[in-house]
Amino acid sequence: MFAAIYLRRKVENSMRLAISRAAFGRLARNQICILSACWLVASACSAGAADWPQFRGPERTGISKETGLLKSWPADGPKLLWKVTNLGEGHAAPSVANGRIYGMGRRVDDEVVWALDEKTGKEAWSAKIADGITLGGAQGGYGPRSTPTIDGNLLYTLGVAGDLVCMDTATGKIRWRKNLVTEFGGRVPQWGYSESPLIDGTKVIVTPGNGQATLVALNKMTGAPVWTSQVPGRNGAAYSSCLVAAVDGQKQYIQFLSGGVVGVSASDGKFLWHYDTPANGSGICCSMPIYRDHQVFAASSYRTGGGLANLPAGGGGAAASEVYFTPQMQNHHGGMVLVGDYLYGFDDRNRGLVCMEWKTGNVKWVDPSVVKGSITCVDGMLYCRSERGPVALVEANSNSYVEKGRFDQPDRSRANSWPYPVVANGRLYLRDQDILLCYDVSQKSASRQAQN
Repeated sequence: MFAAIYLRRKVENSMRLAISRAAFGRLARNQICILSACWLVASACSAGAADWPQFRGPERTGISKETGLLKSWPADGPKLLWKVTNLGEGHAAPSVANGRIYGMGRRVDDEVVWALDEKTGKEAWSAKIADGITLGGAQGGYGPRSTPTIDGNLLYTLGVAGDLVCMDTATGKIRWRKNLVTEFGGRVPQWGYSESPLIDGTKVIVTPGNGQATLVALNKMTGAPVWTSQVPGRNGAAYSSCLVAAVDGQKQYIQFLSGGVVGVSASDGKFLWHYDTPANGSGICCSMPIYRDHQVFAASSYRTGGGLANLPAGGGGAAASEVYFTPQMQNHHGGMVLVGDYLYGFDDRNRGLVCMEWKTGNVKWVDPSVVKGSITCVDGMLYCRSERGPVALVEANSNSYVEKGRFDQPDRSRANSWPYPVVANGRLYLRDQDILLCYDVSQKSASRQAQN
């Protein structure tokens, strides 16, 4: 009997030890995931919870965690709070942080950065950063394409000719400047540099685009070079912006160059991998790639499409292994958002909004929607802005296209409206060249109006 009791206790102790080890393993894995998420969040620009401090929002995903917004719009759209003019020609969406709105424009022959009061739209300051230049082809005009990145009391932005500046958000005073062409041998793309600088910890990341300095990391406080990255092949700067990702525990910067998508080490700029299929022959690659769980999706237009690829462990310049490629996501420059397991974006070929399964590339639905435009997701809703004016509110619904309101943008410019819709602190911002429109999309405001 004692032998049986001894044997039973030995087995129970062994089981407890196994369970403890398994639990420890799960805890360790969870801690790694939590730490990875923490430094990714920490790398995001510092601003208020519902601010939009950089291109494509707080985490550069085109998605905000803000809640309490309208789930449907009135017949004539949400309430227009204010309209500002004389901002200057430009294709750049604004950023919103700490009570101010920041953007760029070309005023006469000057490339300027401006700051507006978030409540009223009144200009707080404007500052010239460069002389305006004439771009090849004049596609859409000559104005700036970069969305300022706000990090605490500093602003970082890039002019069409490669003028990278760090400015004081309170006054517009330039702290330091670099030029990607004269100092790093960069090549200005046909339609100008369009990148929005990435701030990650103590570094600012930009893409001069050449063999010796394809990407560069600079000290964000001084502008001093930290490293330069050499990427082989077609390494010209396209029209996309960098994102930061954790791949097998390694921090990387992912960028869409003229010849394809690449990853480089965040610590030293070492070239790690490439995925070339999504690049079109013209090198006009505009939309930011999307990363999740060791996979990257990228797409371009001009009869190309989009593809998902598994990233290689360790990198070393290896090619990413393609999972699928589809011509049904020929996304030009309006961007894409990944909501749950589904990717939403505008497809040039179908001339409409597409919902596609992330893992397989299977298309769930296609709808003409606003025909072709840019997209942002907030509070489970897609804000779809046509380059020709109409703006629609659509459910992020993988089963079918469900529209919950639309309106026609007033005071349209003659140019296509390419800046992405920005939603911050219950307000929707639409930039159209010289004009910025501010709409109230908060549920609280709608409740107050109903009571009145």
